[in-house]
Amino acid sequence: MNSFENLFEKDRLYNYVKQFSFPRLSGTEGEIKAVDLTIKSFKDIGFKEDQIIKEPFEFSDFYSTTLIQLMMIMCLTLYLILLVVSYIDTLLVIIVILLFAIVVILIVNALKHPETGFWGEYFGKTFSSTNIFVKIPAKTKDSANVGDLIISAHLDSKSQTYKTAWRIVLYRVWLFGALILGLFYLTYILLGIFLHNLRNFHLIFQIFIWANTGLVSFSNIMLMFLTTHNKSPGSLDNASGMSIVFELSSYFKDHPLDNFNLWFCQFSAEELGTMGSRMFVNNREKQFKKDKTFQINLDMISSAKHGANKNNVGYLKSYGIIPRRMISPLLSKYLEKSAKEENILIDGFHLSTGAHTDSVPFHLRGYDAVDITTRAAALYTHDITDTPDKVDPVVLSNACKIVFRTIKNLDKNTKSYREK
Repeated sequence: MNSFENLFEKDRLYNYVKQFSFPRLSGTEGEIKAVDLTIKSFKDIGFKEDQIIKEPFEFSDFYSTTLIQLMMIMCLTLYLILLVVSYIDTLLVIIVILLFAIVVILIVNALKHPETGFWGEYFGKTFSSTNIFVKIPAKTKDSANVGDLIISAHLDSKSQTYKTAWRIVLYRVWLFGALILGLFYLTYILLGIFLHNLRNFHLIFQIFIWANTGLVSFSNIMLMFLTTHNKSPGSLDNASGMSIVFELSSYFKDHPLDNFNLWFCQFSAEELGTMGSRMFVNNREKQFKKDKTFQINLDMISSAKHGANKNNVGYLKSYGIIPRRMISPLLSKYLEKSAKEENILIDGFHLSTGAHTDSVPFHLRGYDAVDITTRAAALYTHDITDTPDKVDPVVLSNACKIVFRTIKNLDKNTKSYREK
């Protein structure tokens, strides 16, 4: 039995989950209740009033709600226009694609920092939220060599028209279908330029283009009706992650690290654009050092209704189509090494489109950040079925052990790991 075996109590972890299992969408009374309960939980752990930092902020919901529907309408319009002009002239197809590409580039550029965007300020609804966190300073007084280690979760929840798993399927159909459709049009254009006569290929391409346009349009229409509600109790997403943040903070409250400031954060408004974590990073970007700042984000941990091969601790290891991009090779090594030392299985998995979590603002600024999550949890999240019975306290305890060991190894071995 290792020395960390009895540090984390499964019953206490599960009690946190049950306490926070109620609808708490940002901007609602439920979120205000969750903020107050978060403050109380940190006090019950033993943190003093002046150690608990309340960080209020305002944000627009434009980027998390209206923009998605706008993008889907634009895409659907593009597909239908392309379908029509493909019967008229190849040059028109090129012009339409170029115009749409310019619009998309402008929108994507605005998405990098939506918390300060023009569109959100003038076209979205403004809400108020609050981050709650505690900071445990490092023992060392040498501020030049002190790093920052952020252990985070999000305290808000939401429900949507479709569960997370189905939403992912729709996004994949939309993404891959659009890519395939784009390849068809590109081939069609090139053949039109070089062969000048598409009579032998016209029927074949039209069949493929019609079929793909129908499939992608269907996913577009479904995503246009993806709306946000305040019905999910949010047990997996994300009372599970909150419980781990609380449990780890209870140990490190009296055991600060040698070389890192420790931040235990419960971010708000994650479900409406990761706004809480964006504000947190914005406010501290000048004090965080690029090579000495790490974030471990906990989101949707366990899936009690599944077998051991799916109900486990996982982390988002890579994303993208071709090539696959490693998200945080350094933290991946730490997590896998720590899991091995604890003799706990950890599943490093790939997503084709990545995931919009509270690690995104850290990645955008070049910090090492990783999401610990369980893939099978997506079958229940963003739905009224996301209840405490879906959460497995054993997996929560295992996640605590892995993160605890990773924190210890980071504090002890940063230089040697970076050399590797």
